[in-house]
Amino acid sequence: MFPLSHMMKAFIKRGSLEVIDAAGKRHIFSGTDGPRVVMKLSDKQLYRDLVFKSEIAAAEAYMDGTMTFEEGSTLRDFLHLFSINRLSLAAYPLQKFIRKVSMLTRRKQQANKVGQAQQNVAHHYDLGNEFYKLFLDKNMLYSCAYFQNDQQSLEQAQRNKLRLIASKLNLEPGQMVLDIGCGWGDMALYLASMEDVRVLGVTLSTEQQKLATKRAADMGLSDRVDFRLQDYRDLDEQFDRIVSVGMFEHVGVAHYDEFFEKLNQLMPDDGVALIHSIGHMSPPGMASKFMRKYIFPGAYSPALSEVFESVERNSLWCLDLEFLRVHYAETLKHWEQRFQENRPTVEDMYDERFARMWEFYLISAEAMFRTGSQLVFHMQLSRNRDAAPLSRDYMVDYQRRYEKLEGERLPAL
Repeated sequence: MFPLSHMMKAFIKRGSLEVIDAAGKRHIFSGTDGPRVVMKLSDKQLYRDLVFKSEIAAAEAYMDGTMTFEEGSTLRDFLHLFSINRLSLAAYPLQKFIRKVSMLTRRKQQANKVGQAQQNVAHHYDLGNEFYKLFLDKNMLYSCAYFQNDQQSLEQAQRNKLRLIASKLNLEPGQMVLDIGCGWGDMALYLASMEDVRVLGVTLSTEQQKLATKRAADMGLSDRVDFRLQDYRDLDEQFDRIVSVGMFEHVGVAHYDEFFEKLNQLMPDDGVALIHSIGHMSPPGMASKFMRKYIFPGAYSPALSEVFESVERNSLWCLDLEFLRVHYAETLKHWEQRFQENRPTVEDMYDERFARMWEFYLISAEAMFRTGSQLVFHMQLSRNRDAAPLSRDYMVDYQRRYEKLEGERLPAL
């Protein structure tokens, strides 16, 4: 089973991985105490592919059914074992070399020029609203929720997230708000429900724009909330507040200066922007080949050092910074549970391979937020250091007021 067997000996430092090869022979790779996983490989080509293109080869083998799990082991067990041993895999000499070469092309991997960005978004978000309804909360929020305790439902945690973000905008009556990457509209609709403000949401997804517009009409907010199919870079209006939830991951490092320069142009001196984005606590890297090819073309979760360099070059003050650590892991856990409950429907809508692809995506993402380097950050920005109160107490005050108003102005969860 060479060269895979050689890499596995260096890879597994915690737990054990038992591999049944294509001939039925069992190979055991073990380290200190930890989870036990039994994996079966039915294609000899995987002995090389899992070494030279590890993650995407594993994903495609699972999708194709040439990598399966035995004796009670599951994909979740395997991805957990992978995650807790990821540093030893990264230290393997060949993997270090492959990563070094791949880093040379990472800017090309993250290309999101006007036009291409819309194609990248359509690849993921225009799968159809009916598909996303199968696993998201009933308001279709497709970003990290905020769990205040373990007993809260996904719907409540997503409402918590909206409330938390809204509190950081320090809204005042009559303001104009821009929601960049508005998704299916819940952030914009929440803001307009809580405050007497006008909100423009922009998205590159036709499916999202249609449903968001309908939701605004159903809630009687069409006079104050507008959703456009438009690239934020084409806007030339002024906004008192800007919010962006789960969109910055699709900007790409090469476009960070373009993004923050545009924020500067769209805001007055006392304007405030709140960016909610996935990031990671490790040095700059790149998105996985699996994610780029199958899930989010052009996407990348940045290291904070990469973001701050651009913020500084564009003369923006970071007024507040908060990290949500395992909240996304819990969010993904809820999504995957709902996905599995509706898996027969997914297979009917697409096929078994598609269902396996999304299963791999949801579970691997959860592992990276639970035991890997991924996190979510909230970055509050302005050109003026005094654009928000100097004490964070105002955020708590807003949250308490909004929580009371939700019962009066929003549908019950």
